[in-house]
Amino acid sequence: MLAATDTFTLTAGVLAVAAVVGFVASRLKQPLIVAFIAVGIMVGPTGFGWVRDTEPLELFAEIGIAILLFLVGLKLDVHLVRTTGRVALITGLGQVLFTSLVGFLLAWLLGMDPTVALYVAIALTFSSTIIIVKLLSDKRELEELHGRIALGFLIVQDIVVVLVMISLSSFGGDREGSVAAQFGLVALQGAALLVGLAIVMRWVLPTAMKYVATSSELLVVTAVAWAVSIAALSSWLDFSVEVGAFLAGFALASTPYRESLASSLSGLRDFLLLFFFIELGAQLDFSAISSQIPVAIVLSLFVLIGNPLIVMVIMGIMRYPKRVSFLCGLAVAQISEFSLILIALGRDLGHVDNEAVGLVTLVGMITIGMSTYLILYSHQIYERIAPLLSVFERERTRDLPEAEPVDVDVIVYGYGRFGRHLVERLLDDGRGVLIVDWDPRRELTPAATAHGDRVSVVYGDADDAAYPESLPLAAATWVVSTIPRVEPNKVLVSSLRNWGYSGSVAVTAHTDEDAAMFDALVDAGVIDEVVQPFDDAADDALRTLFARNDGTADVT
Repeated sequence: MLAATDTFTLTAGVLAVAAVVGFVASRLKQPLIVAFIAVGIMVGPTGFGWVRDTEPLELFAEIGIAILLFLVGLKLDVHLVRTTGRVALITGLGQVLFTSLVGFLLAWLLGMDPTVALYVAIALTFSSTIIIVKLLSDKRELEELHGRIALGFLIVQDIVVVLVMISLSSFGGDREGSVAAQFGLVALQGAALLVGLAIVMRWVLPTAMKYVATSSELLVVTAVAWAVSIAALSSWLDFSVEVGAFLAGFALASTPYRESLASSLSGLRDFLLLFFFIELGAQLDFSAISSQIPVAIVLSLFVLIGNPLIVMVIMGIMRYPKRVSFLCGLAVAQISEFSLILIALGRDLGHVDNEAVGLVTLVGMITIGMSTYLILYSHQIYERIAPLLSVFERERTRDLPEAEPVDVDVIVYGYGRFGRHLVERLLDDGRGVLIVDWDPRRELTPAATAHGDRVSVVYGDADDAAYPESLPLAAATWVVSTIPRVEPNKVLVSSLRNWGYSGSVAVTAHTDEDAAMFDALVDAGVIDEVVQPFDDAADDALRTLFARNDGTADVT
């Protein structure tokens, strides 16, 4: 029980501490996972001593984990893995295999017994999709090449960790009998669960959800009830709560309510997971952890350095530029909330003890804290160490494709969201367009493909100062960069002028601050136009709205 007679008051106190510590963490640009574990340490036996028995927190923690796995199943986007190509699959599985094997050897050499070493190695394998998506979204880099690839292989990792937890919960309990009998029982129970879910998915859920969706509140309550019920059923069948919750989410992934549910439940997930991390922190025994600090530092360096290196090696072999490889590599420079859930599951199954849980938690706090700053300042770090990263980059061809447009009027660097729309408008205007993009597998949109005789794509990097030599600069009247970053644009503009390009140049800036950094180049006549897509779109929308109000809009 809690170390107080008034559980409600004590819970209020814990939440108040969590709010204050969370505020401080946000100001330090730290994920709240680290803050909430710290709160658990503060209110646990090591700190204030408010929480001496974590049982009252466990219910909230278990529901939080169930909703987390439910949302993973709900948002399982296999299509994203396919669209990012084999790089997501190869990089994701390659990094998992490398970290598991090398991590096991490292943990074994550090004195752990094989079972604990295996659990620790697997826990070090997985990176946090939630944290990476949040950081890349804040930097507006999710739609860039490295953002899409990173998200793709993080989804691969999520699938792997769910499969690992299914295996552990299936064969790691107190089952009796021979291995063959255990396997047969697990297969039978698993098949029954899957068949039952398939029947419900096919004939019950579609109709039921139509009636439930008439009320947004009822939709959320029903989704939580569904997730928790299937999780409880899974637990009753000797699987785990996590397995059932994941399958419950996957059952709703193909419904039209997927995005609405994911948006509505994300806040509830974050709130309830607070209790899991507080419970985890409260259980840490600092008398044991102090002796684990050297081991935690070694394992943290392995995660912070080893994981990015293997990603860079794999992507370098696949001929991705070093900048993309480096930025993707930073996405795996921390362990995940799933790592903590996995090691806690191992403890519950009796495979590892609290010391192993404390070690992985300490590694999590170190790597999550450090990698956050690495990602926030990734471009500045890259600029400083770029020459050292050339070893990870294979020679790339600079030959133009056979389908080169006969007349190139405009060269467009970058074929992301803005680049795609710009190219389509240029083609509609009758221009010949050559697209330069750093994704070697970039494909044209159907709208652009319809103008196949006037458009083609080549593989190039704005940071490559020698690349413009291979472009038809003499024919192009404009070179437009849709890359919304200052340094690559400066390199591109300088290299274009160095190779004798005398036509017009336009660069893209997302903020007024970035646009101001090009002012000197505009004044010197080196850059002819600075495009700000968000400002331009807002101006166009404003003109349209007022024209419509004035009755002058063209609505044909």
